[in-house]
Amino acid sequence: MKFAKHLLVAGIAVAVLSGCGGNDKANTANQAASPAPAAEQVDAVTTASIVNQGDAFKQAVSESGTWIIATLNDVTLEEEVTVAGEFHDKGAADRDVYRKIALYAQDADHKITASYTLTVPKLTVQSENLRVQGGTIKGDVYVEAKGFNLHESATIDGNLYFASEDVKATAVIDGKVTGATEVK
Repeated sequence: MKFAKHLLVAGIAVAVLSGCGGNDKANTANQAASPAPAAEQVDAVTTASIVNQGDAFKQAVSESGTWIIATLNDVTLEEEVTVAGEFHDKGAADRDVYRKIALYAQDADHKITASYTLTVPKLTVQSENLRVQGGTIKGDVYVEAKGFNLHESATIDGNLYFASEDVKATAVIDGKVTGATEVK
């Protein structure tokens, strides 16, 4: 199993690095005729945060994090964590407000091949339209934002609390919750 994890990490690294590679061949014929290109702005929120440690997970779900957070293994945090900030699907501003925590690994056909556990005493959701997919959150989840989605492949091993009836009414809970599901 460790070999498979290392292979998955290596594959992701190769994919990311190959997409970041540039063409170093100089085009000297047109250099004098064309102006220097403007510096390219990098949009850091369009990429996924692939994490395997608690501190990295906490940073990834913060307001300065990314729209999708994927874990490579079980992650344990001793302190409470807040998922905050407004993000858009695929990091594109013209797409719907959306955020995702992926507690799983998948194959090329997008089938879940491994599920992971996020252990946290309390996870507070302040990002709208957060989807938790695959794996297990071990701890209580407090939802303060509309559109929370617990995918059928995910489990909350704890309680699921909503800040209001309005917030609860917008939630989609297809996954399993072992504790209470209520407004608190």
